Amino acid sequence: MKPVLVVLAAGMGSRYGGLKQIDPVGPSGEIIIDYSVFDAVKAGFDKVIFIIRKDIEDSFRENIGNRFKDIIKVEYAFQQLDDLPEGFDLPAERKKPWGTGHALLAVKNMINGPFAVINSDDFYGREGYEKLAGYLTEEKRSEYDYCMAGFILKNTLSENGTVSRGVCRTDDKGNLVNVTEMTDIECVEGRVVSHGQNKTVKLTGKEYVSLNMWGLFPSIFSELQKMFNDFLKENIKKPKAEFYLPFVIDTLIQSGKANVKILETGDQWFGITYKEDKPDVITKVRKLVEKGVYPKNLFERN
Repeated sequence: MKPVLVVLAAGMGSRYGGLKQIDPVGPSGEIIIDYSVFDAVKAGFDKVIFIIRKDIEDSFRENIGNRFKDIIKVEYAFQQLDDLPEGFDLPAERKKPWGTGHALLAVKNMINGPFAVINSDDFYGREGYEKLAGYLTEEKRSEYDYCMAGFILKNTLSENGTVSRGVCRTDDKGNLVNVTEMTDIECVEGRVVSHGQNKTVKLTGKEYVSLNMWGLFPSIFSELQKMFNDFLKENIKKPKAEFYLPFVIDTLIQSGKANVKILETGDQWFGITYKEDKPDVITKVRKLVEKGVYPKNLFERN
């Protein structure tokens, strides 16, 4: 069974000030999601599901989703604040989304095989998709044998300021043991350091980091549902509390229920967190096009 690509895109409208204002980064007007879907198709994914908000559906379909209708099957799922388990009511003061774990529950009835999950605004490179697809489609894979694209820390740094990264620890078999969130990471005079939590930690730059590029099976949905219920019991009256997918995966690892294989990718990650990042991203995309990694026009038909 070919894997499905799930794109977490519910925050796009608010993050960029409206879908029509998403800035192109490619030579023919491509945006970052275009390259993500293009790479996934090349790696063997046969369907993409965009998780979005209902209020941006029309704009998203018009400006983004329809771009892919001739190259891959496209479906939509909706993350909605009031989509809560029986017995829970949406608090009036709740305005913030419930988090990536809640978002993924929106596709629980749409997937019955292996799938990958990515962020909508991250440029991951093709190698990660190829390795996830290869792992997920191997025979005799357990329903709890998950995987994660492991990026090399030095390949994910920004020239425009510090970044926060989930730094991974692995066992001798290459399985994920845990992820430590580290903040204010930068390269200073050739050395990678983190200045978070009022202390400086020296890093090698060769550490694996998690950028939310996961390979999963449908077994994750029952775990998400159970843990989301538990989360709501403790946090439903906290207007800013969020239920994160990495928390669920880490819980399953610590309990011994799931294994997560780290699949190393040497590609350089980049993204647009702020509009000031755009020129650097455009330059990097142009270099990839010049090297022949991508065509000048992703959607040009021969």
